[in-house]
Amino acid sequence: MNMHNSGEAGLFTEGFIQNPYPIYEKLRKEDPVHRVRFPDGQLGWLVTDYEDAVAILKDQRFTKDMSKLFGGSMDQLSVFTQNMLFSDPPDHKRLRGLAQQAFTPKMISGMRNRIQEITDGLLDEMEKKQQIDLIDEFAFPLPISVICEILGVPVEDQDKFRLWSNSLIEGTSGEIGVTVYEHMNQFIQYLGQWFAKVHEHPGDDLISQLIIAEEEGDRLTEKELYGIVTLLIIAGHETTVNLIGNTVLALLAFPEQQKKLREQPELVSQAIEESLRFNGPVEFSTSRWANEDMEFRGKRIQRGDLVVVSLNAANHDPEKFKDPQLYDIQREKSPHLAFGMGIHFCLGAPLARLEGEIAISSLLKRFPKLKLAIDESELVWRPGMIVRGVKEIPLLVE
Repeated sequence: MNMHNSGEAGLFTEGFIQNPYPIYEKLRKEDPVHRVRFPDGQLGWLVTDYEDAVAILKDQRFTKDMSKLFGGSMDQLSVFTQNMLFSDPPDHKRLRGLAQQAFTPKMISGMRNRIQEITDGLLDEMEKKQQIDLIDEFAFPLPISVICEILGVPVEDQDKFRLWSNSLIEGTSGEIGVTVYEHMNQFIQYLGQWFAKVHEHPGDDLISQLIIAEEEGDRLTEKELYGIVTLLIIAGHETTVNLIGNTVLALLAFPEQQKKLREQPELVSQAIEESLRFNGPVEFSTSRWANEDMEFRGKRIQRGDLVVVSLNAANHDPEKFKDPQLYDIQREKSPHLAFGMGIHFCLGAPLARLEGEIAISSLLKRFPKLKLAIDESELVWRPGMIVRGVKEIPLLVE
């Protein structure tokens, strides 16, 4: 693990993955724009201070499109980066406009009953047991079912998506092994066959809309189609899995907050906002590169330098959030950065919030007692540079 250790900072070690917040606090005080070697070997800058994070997320001098700096396709994974997360205007606007169709407030609120149905079905199964794994039996199947329904993915293929998406996520921890590439190839083949079917018989799901889309007379390229679908499947469920899991862990760690939420279920949307701030499901912003030489916070950032914002570090900045280490579901309206900021603000935020609210309020209503079946220190946090979440949460639900 030590090859990932960035000097004295202790970044990206096992201990850091378990609990990064003490290291973030130290960096924020001593070196908020910190030169670091990331787990994949790239050198870059890590930003941990809230004001700096906002400045970088909004600054158009940073590009998301690495081909502008480094020429064409970087590797086989480039098929997954042709989406709005990795593009700048004007491409960004066009790609986002196409995906936006599925995430209008009207579409989302129209899904409320269906999300509740899926949730209730999962809880019915959980009620038959004394002990469950919250991730496997609840936090994972709920959002994957929802996003697959939006996209039009057959139910029986949902487990494959879990495997493939896990591989993509773990590929960001710097160890892209043979299995990651195998899974990527399976995923690309699956999508290709699926798109071909939809071409023949389009339905009213999002994939059909994207395939026949001509937003402002502008079709998607094939690579862009792969890129958008990958983004929607992964962003559309991975983040919510961890939002649900991390919220339950916070409620277990702060029993008085759990009690308050059980007594006042109307506080659930505030509880979800606080979870997003307290231990957000996306730890780091996606990569940006400086498009020009510049000075930022006294540091010389050169054209081509990688800059990554730690969203969770920014969300613990005491200058912005009083007592950031406390989980407080009645915290005043929170300007957290869990969904990013600026033109790349998360498209699926309303869906994630709705799924989180329904999941947490239904879970608490159904199970008056929730208790970790293991010691908190035994929880295993997932590696990688994208998500912040645990592999499993064994719960006693008697």
